[in-house]
Amino acid sequence: MKRNNRLKEKIAFTIFSIVSFIIVIILFLIIAFIFVNGISVISWDFISKMPTDGMTGGGILPAIVGTLCLMLGSIVFSFPIGVLSGIFINEYLKDSIFKKFLSLMTNNLAGVPSIVFGLFGMSLFVNHLNFGDSIIAGSLTLGLLTLPVIITTTEEALKSVDNSVRIGSYALGASKLQTIKRVVLPIAYPNIITGLILSLSRVSGETAPILFTVAAYFLPRLPNSMFDQVMALPYHLYVLTTSGTNIEQSRPMAYGTALVLILIVLIFNLIANIIRKKLGQNVKMK
Repeated sequence: MKRNNRLKEKIAFTIFSIVSFIIVIILFLIIAFIFVNGISVISWDFISKMPTDGMTGGGILPAIVGTLCLMLGSIVFSFPIGVLSGIFINEYLKDSIFKKFLSLMTNNLAGVPSIVFGLFGMSLFVNHLNFGDSIIAGSLTLGLLTLPVIITTTEEALKSVDNSVRIGSYALGASKLQTIKRVVLPIAYPNIITGLILSLSRVSGETAPILFTVAAYFLPRLPNSMFDQVMALPYHLYVLTTSGTNIEQSRPMAYGTALVLILIVLIFNLIANIIRKKLGQNVKMK
């Protein structure tokens, strides 16, 4: 019996290892393909100049700045609200039908197609609130898109904190708010940052929501305020590969744009992981 169980474990482990290896290989092949085709385009002019000649020449600076504005704007909106919502659901709501309903709706919201969020953002922020096609409209729409991920990640991070920590804090006379702020959250922060990483990765590559709320086809200037329309790397890449004035001529630029987008995501992920690691070290030291 034990031999059969060990054999099954070995078979399962081998299968999972092979599948994981294949996934990693596919990922590296995709990145390598984009790198090989896009590296020849990357230069300081490509990163720092405005697009010209119907986007077949020049650089992609407005698209880079627009993408960074949307990423930061969406996180400024969604991260605090998502963390506070996760704290409220996990720490303050007792186990009930209402709590299960909230968790179910949050999970369902995370599965809604991004184009639906784009249509909702256009209806509410662009038309009803009269923000127009602007950074604030796009940021709020992307913020709504990432909100379920942050809420769910925060809940799971708080659930992973041993309940004895809370009991010990209460025994020392701390209130519930003090316990959450000074004991529970510092322990959960490293895992909460995971939600931030996932959100940044998703926001950076979304095209449908910004298509309806902020993205411009060709806008060779930098934004002056949150109410300006901007170019963005995902939409810029979409236009270059599907409906540009000269698709074949602009194809190298498309690969370069894709490579820059990947590098931006990688940099933000590295920064978030460094923050997560430092927070984890601080918790262990305490």
